[in-house]
Amino acid sequence: MSEAGMKKSMGTRMRELGLQKFLAPAALVILYVFFGFLGRNFFSYGSLINILDASYYIGFLAIGVTFVIITGGIDLSCGTVMMCAAIIGGTAYKSWGWPMWLTLITIIFVAMFFGFFNGIMVSRLKLPPFIATLGTMMISMGVGSIVSNVRSATYPTRSEADGWFKSIFKFLGEDGVTVPTGFIVLMITAISAYLILTKTKMGRYIFAIGSNKEAARLSGVNVKKWEMMAYVISGKMAGIGGVAFAAVYTTVMPAQGQGFELYAIAGAVIGGTSLSGGVGSVFGTLIGVYIMSILRVGLPSMDLQAHYQTFFTGLVVIGAVLLDIYRNKRASEVRVLGKADRFRAAELAKIAGIKEEISGLSRSESEEKRREIATIRAKMKETYTRMVREERAEKKRVLAAEKLAGKAFLQDQKRDIRLSEG
Repeated sequence: MSEAGMKKSMGTRMRELGLQKFLAPAALVILYVFFGFLGRNFFSYGSLINILDASYYIGFLAIGVTFVIITGGIDLSCGTVMMCAAIIGGTAYKSWGWPMWLTLITIIFVAMFFGFFNGIMVSRLKLPPFIATLGTMMISMGVGSIVSNVRSATYPTRSEADGWFKSIFKFLGEDGVTVPTGFIVLMITAISAYLILTKTKMGRYIFAIGSNKEAARLSGVNVKKWEMMAYVISGKMAGIGGVAFAAVYTTVMPAQGQGFELYAIAGAVIGGTSLSGGVGSVFGTLIGVYIMSILRVGLPSMDLQAHYQTFFTGLVVIGAVLLDIYRNKRASEVRVLGKADRFRAAELAKIAGIKEEISGLSRSESEEKRREIATIRAKMKETYTRMVREERAEKKRVLAAEKLAGKAFLQDQKRDIRLSEG
């Protein structure tokens, strides 16, 4: 790799990778330390378990909605679809006598059906994603209430024989020790999603669709198929989230889940997924989800009510979207290199050439070349600083001259007007 490539400015790297990818992990650490020092018992193992418990179902939803947002779409139905699938599964178990393994499979397949329905409406019928998924959100709320007859669904407790699935997301030892096994499930799911997005044809096409749908179509990509698959994946993740919700909370209420999709979308956006499409990261999304989970657990530890979480999450989302807008704006700018930048690029290229020569030289000759590189760098830094200073001074001089010329022009215009009126 050339020296010029290695020595890109931090600003350029942050524009290329997305500011959120740097700020989201930093915000996660800062929030955790902040609540650790100011909250009550926040650094305890119990608080850590609460943070992880609060992230499971939102984490699965956020991973699924990341696929959709990367395509340039949105899924407002994932929260209600998750709860609809969970309550249908609970009704099948409690009222219809289905075995638990079939109940869990039903939850996932019901959610996938809604995802397929969303994909058909968006990719085939060309409905706007916002409208299509908003309609599905209402339909899923209604379907859940109709199937359950507006009654809650209760899953078996951990002590019952059919409560075995709860240990998938939280294992309780005989000595009372809690093991957050759901974290392992979430990480395995995230790694699988990461591999799909970065190592498979599906992932490449999903990014291509989000970057430029028409260009992807002209390149031979089956846009309808892969756009629909993004919504199917979102539905599948909602189904897994429904299983996690049933495992952690046991009781599922009808017409529940509205608002969960907002937390999922917020987690994706905070983690660096661009609402304009074409940019996104599964692990960034998880960081965004854990930021919200820390807020959810940390604020009560400071004697603040839960609704403060909504307030602060909204502020964080606004900040993340503003950063995304800034990143897109800077990425679309055409930057003209000045004389100082061209000089610096040429010197860095010269240093790169000398470094390539070092590999085939003796130790003494290598040391001499390294001293030469150090000398070039020192002179480059001095000259570059001077040239930048001169360019700024010249820019100020030109701006001042333009300002004076503008004032003189206005004065001439006023004089001509007075003369014509006289």
